[in-house]
Amino acid sequence: MSKEPVKLELLAPARTAEVAIEAIRHGADAVYIGGPAFGARAAAGNSIEDIRKVVEYAHSYHARVYVTVNTILYPDEIEDAKALVHKLYEAGVDALIVQDMAFIEMRDQLPPIALHASTQCDIRTPEKAVALANAGFEQLVLPRELSLEETRIVRSAVPPKVELEAFVHGALCVSYSGDCQAGFIANGRSANRGECPQMCRLPYSLTDARGNELAPAAHYLSLKDLKRIDSLREMADAGVTSFKIEGRLKDESYVKNVVAAYSAAMDRLVAESRGKYVRRSHGHSSPGFKPDIDRTFNRGYTPYFLNGRPSNGFRMASMASPKWAGRAVARVLSAPDPRKGGSVEVEAFDTLNNGDGLTFTRSDGSFEGFRLNRVEGCRIFPASPVALKPGMTLFRNVDKAFMDSLERNATRRTIPVDITLQRGEKKDEITLTILAPEGLQGKASMTCEYQQARTEQEAARRRVLEKLGDSEFELHELHDTLGDSFVAASLLSDLRRRAVSELQKAYANALPEPAKPSPGGDSSFDAELDYHANVSNPLARKFYEDHGSSVNEEAVERHRPSGPMRVMTTRYCLRRELGECLRENCRRRLPDGPLYLRSTEGTSVRYRLKFDCNTCQMEVWTTE
Repeated sequence: MSKEPVKLELLAPARTAEVAIEAIRHGADAVYIGGPAFGARAAAGNSIEDIRKVVEYAHSYHARVYVTVNTILYPDEIEDAKALVHKLYEAGVDALIVQDMAFIEMRDQLPPIALHASTQCDIRTPEKAVALANAGFEQLVLPRELSLEETRIVRSAVPPKVELEAFVHGALCVSYSGDCQAGFIANGRSANRGECPQMCRLPYSLTDARGNELAPAAHYLSLKDLKRIDSLREMADAGVTSFKIEGRLKDESYVKNVVAAYSAAMDRLVAESRGKYVRRSHGHSSPGFKPDIDRTFNRGYTPYFLNGRPSNGFRMASMASPKWAGRAVARVLSAPDPRKGGSVEVEAFDTLNNGDGLTFTRSDGSFEGFRLNRVEGCRIFPASPVALKPGMTLFRNVDKAFMDSLERNATRRTIPVDITLQRGEKKDEITLTILAPEGLQGKASMTCEYQQARTEQEAARRRVLEKLGDSEFELHELHDTLGDSFVAASLLSDLRRRAVSELQKAYANALPEPAKPSPGGDSSFDAELDYHANVSNPLARKFYEDHGSSVNEEAVERHRPSGPMRVMTTRYCLRRELGECLRENCRRRLPDGPLYLRSTEGTSVRYRLKFDCNTCQMEVWTTE
């Protein structure tokens, strides 16, 4: 007996309802979007009505909508969070992505909506994954740090019905997600409350214990962006079923381009799998542009730890700048006095366009950008005076022609259907059946007297029946058995409209009801929990205590411990990044003792770096 194919989903971010709809149109099988409150991206909230609009569009393709309710909750927010869940359920949302265990503890007071364990839950071990699966989560969002082998171990440990979600593209947090207190301790802005100030993107100087500078100031904790488009098959074979693109703060153009690129890669994976994998949603997207993720914002790319610990010298960070420099497109041949402005003579490696955004590297290693007013042959005219020098390389981070193609593209997503037109069982009856994937169908009949036509009729009937209008359906095959019978075009059009309407109803009715999460087996967490567990309300405390844990400290947002604190734990190691690994035979330029990072942006923030060579991890601690 052959196995059912494994359903894979491409999960796209959405800042707004409009972006969500474009993500689905460009090939996403699911979207995740913030609601009115309690989302880990406070700047990306949406109303219930907007989410309802997304649900209606998504479900027409059997795509799913997940809403992020993944901040930690304060005691006085529990009732508001509960009310929000009911509203989201009524809007048709398929699942909630949550961090706070209060949602599991109060599940008997919630509607039967699926709960996904957010990446903020910090599921870095198979034991944690099993505990959360047994607690009732239907999908687990794995840390970006896990390798393929570690993912396989988690897959074999958790129940088969629990699905695994993993990031494939976008920004990387340097700390294990959910276990970063740096922002709140530094300036009161908490990542666990949707207000991450991105302390890891700031410049720091690297010093020894006495404050002596060991290396020039740089963005030592700012990682490159994740890119795993060439590893989707390996991830699927390791047990991942949901492939997540980061970026709920990204704009519509970014989402269109990246989703279209990954959707095409997913289609190739499915086609080459010989039936092992299928896409979760229906329909095929045909973008009106050629996707190219290298032409969209990125800090350079890395697969991170997908294939295990990389060798010494493998670069993960983007230390020069957390911004996007772009692609190299030209070299400066001659430039005027920057105070006077004027044109610049260049040797172009690619076609330059009016309105392009270009960057170059200053002598101190930082980036500066400018916009092109116009291009005339080998001369470019910056929109404002800029200090360029002969020999400089120019990079393009805004490709005006490509961006224009994204904005004006006429991408369609359609579901292929087969139409059968035949005589019915009753006298003078004609039946039209539209068959869609997974056996869904719409059917309509009418009665009319047949008339024998003098000319061939099938081509004329095809022209009428293939006009599926603004619906999501597109004719794949037509089976017309009426022969030379004549049927008025107006009657066929009415028959087609009614059959399409019935098929759309079938799609809506065929959506599976969200299954209420139910515990299955023992959930065992660490015996002693401190502030890293992010417990911030009595319900979460009760959840852990009922499962044998002692909560010794609340989240730092509720009670800040005294003295030095570990505010980040990361698999990224600055020593390794600089070629100074203590485990490998490297030439030493840095002292073996403690290293410190000191902010260079006018604050007094100073961190001590601790290196755990046994686990190959780095810890970031406050110094007071």
